[in-house]
Amino acid sequence: MEKVGLAMKTIVHVNQHVIKSNNKHGKKDPVLTVKQGSKNTYGHEVIIDGPSKVVYSPDKPLSCGARVWIETESNVTIIGAQKYERSKKKTLITNTLDAV
Repeated sequence: MEKVGLAMKTIVHVNQHVIKSNNKHGKKDPVLTVKQGSKNTYGHEVIIDGPSKVVYSPDKPLSCGARVWIETESNVTIIGAQKYERSKKKTLITNTLDAV
C-alpha cells in the first residue's frame, strides 16, 4: 500500500492494454495507473480520501491515450502498489512497494 497526494493533482485511469494482456496471458498485473507529476504507480485498488471528479475527454485524451480518468487533489492510497521501470533493453522491471 502506498499513499500519494498532498496538494498535487493526481490522475487515476484504467489501462485497457494491461487488461487485454492479463486476459491473453493469464496474468494479474495491476491495471490502475496513478499519475502524480512525472511519477506513475500501478495498483489493483485505489482509495481516494476526499473530493474527486471523473473526466471524459474523447477529443483531448491524456498523453497515454486514456479518454476517461479520475482527477483529485486529495490523498490517494494505492493497494498492491507497483512501479515499472524501463531498462535499456526496454523490458519492464517490476518493483513491489512496501506499505507507506
